[in-house]
Amino acid sequence: MAARLESLTILSAEPERLASFWRGLLGPSGNAELPFALVVEQGDVPRDGLNQIHLHLSSIAASQEDTIARALELGATHLDVGQLPDEDHVVLADPDGNEFCVIEAGNNWLAGTGFLGEVAADGTREVGVFWSEATGWPLVHDEDGETAIQSPEGGVKIAWGGPPLNPQHDRNRMHFVLAADDLEAEVERLVGLGARMVERAGDEVEMKDPDGNEFRIRG
Repeated sequence: MAARLESLTILSAEPERLASFWRGLLGPSGNAELPFALVVEQGDVPRDGLNQIHLHLSSIAASQEDTIARALELGATHLDVGQLPDEDHVVLADPDGNEFCVIEAGNNWLAGTGFLGEVAADGTREVGVFWSEATGWPLVHDEDGETAIQSPEGGVKIAWGGPPLNPQHDRNRMHFVLAADDLEAEVERLVGLGARMVERAGDEVEMKDPDGNEFRIRG
């Protein structure tokens, strides 16, 4: 039985401030439509280059201009990550410096998703396949090393861009949290899929996926 994707957790030195930003930006409808929670926890992880995970906001429920204006009012800033002048998406950073993109209207890839359209991750095809099997979410894209999964009910996509990969950090600022009915059996299953166990604390186990990215699973 697949584990349940419980949350995407962001580590922050000022979690209340960052949580307030994302609550304000996503709004009640954006949070309600997600198949997992967006959680901010205490954790001082210095920014060192691009994050392994960043978020893509669609322009379905609100215009790209309105979303950018609201994000800037809430404390976001513009960010240059090497995007080209003719690219239609806009890159911003939240108050902690975490990059996220506001995608242009009419983007076919995000059609049918919600306001939070995509969790975009750096990763190999192997890790995309791993997360599909770990969560039970089917692969909706598998081409040229790039993969994406999506809940059977639709909504937000989780995608991995394939090689080349960015340099890894000592610890990622963002990680997934899974929940399992039978923790021992699920940890054993995930190890069989290519994960490895890092540390156990009570009914929670920290693991790493096949690319070496941290995630947690709790019973």
